[in-house]
Amino acid sequence: MEISTDKTAVEKAQEYYDSTPADEFYFKIWGGEHIHVGIYNQPDESIKDASPRIVHKMAKKVGITKDTKVLDLGSGYGGAARYLTKTFDCEVTCLNLSETQNAKNERFNKEQELDHLITIVEGNFEDIPFPDSSYDVIWSQDAIVHSSDRAKVISEVDRVLKDDGDFIFTDLMQTYGCPQEVLQPVLDRIHLDTLGSFGFYVEQARKLGIESSHILDLSVHLTTHYRRVMEETEERYDEMVEACGKEYIDTMIAGLKHWIKAGNNDHLSWGIMHFSKGEVA
Repeated sequence: MEISTDKTAVEKAQEYYDSTPADEFYFKIWGGEHIHVGIYNQPDESIKDASPRIVHKMAKKVGITKDTKVLDLGSGYGGAARYLTKTFDCEVTCLNLSETQNAKNERFNKEQELDHLITIVEGNFEDIPFPDSSYDVIWSQDAIVHSSDRAKVISEVDRVLKDDGDFIFTDLMQTYGCPQEVLQPVLDRIHLDTLGSFGFYVEQARKLGIESSHILDLSVHLTTHYRRVMEETEERYDEMVEACGKEYIDTMIAGLKHWIKAGNNDHLSWGIMHFSKGEVA
């Protein structure tokens, strides 16, 4: 799939995820309502079984109640938002740039009678369209990677987060000191110049005066997830070619191999980062 090179990283991501091949692939292969890395109890486990576990683990780390206002940045198909509203009866705002994903999110919310608790807003996290100090919890899963100005994203999060609020997220990152050239095939695939890191995000939070932080390194699951996605794609190759086109699927498999290689060589990181303006439990 050709993506115009004169667009920002966020605009490229929007164009990509709005495309029919990407929508078909991520919904059918990546995890259904969840399109983020999962936690695997077994190396050959179903992606759809592994994907919700990270949502459950993240939810346990923040004190969500019925009165908590949550903002999900890069919410995809809204799987996390529906879990949170079902579990805590709280209100969740989904900020997401893909019209295609937002339409599916809206449909699922109505089907599950959760649309009164979930609000979907089209927009991006580099310019969050909400007033200062609007949310108790800001949540994101494997989305900030798509920004070429992640420092701005963290600054925007700080702006709209309440004074005692929590920011909890996962992201696709590089390990400390990883040579740029090693990751070039991965970066080329997602049209970026860099990846973030655990250290980068901690430093950005500290620059904004957020000293309270906790990191749970779950990097081992990243490589497993990409391997399982590739295996599933190869097993369903004919079906996915019919749905997405041969060029898209062949390019996807080649890209997945780059991610798996980088992960196997300990060049990639993934895990939960929890920053709080109050105290982290």
